[in-house]
Amino acid sequence: MTEPPVAKTSGSGSDAGAELGPTLAGRVGDKAARKLKARRDPTPGVWFGLGMMGLIGWSVVVPTLLGAGLGLWLDARHPGPHSWTLALLVGGLTLGCFNAWRWIAKEERAMRDEPEDRHE
Repeated sequence: MTEPPVAKTSGSGSDAGAELGPTLAGRVGDKAARKLKARRDPTPGVWFGLGMMGLIGWSVVVPTLLGAGLGLWLDARHPGPHSWTLALLVGGLTLGCFNAWRWIAKEERAMRDEPEDRHE
């Protein structure tokens, strides 16, 4: 007897059908897993990104302004050959940049480690 015609994608004989089954099921499973992950963890929007930029900006600006303010107060109370304002302005800027860098590194680490935790 003759067998019904089978669509061949690659290979020949019944092996082609065996390869197609698990591959198709695997692709469907992967697609379903991606959809479930997307529903569970929606992508942050534009406003979220702008908010983060603002937060980082303020984490630099606040220590810088506090250093400048303290420097102005010290220059008014204790005048000397060196400017307290300039020194504390640079110190506040350095502290603010370090703070922002540390916060960004922590967030990046959390984003990088998040997918590994979910698959376990």
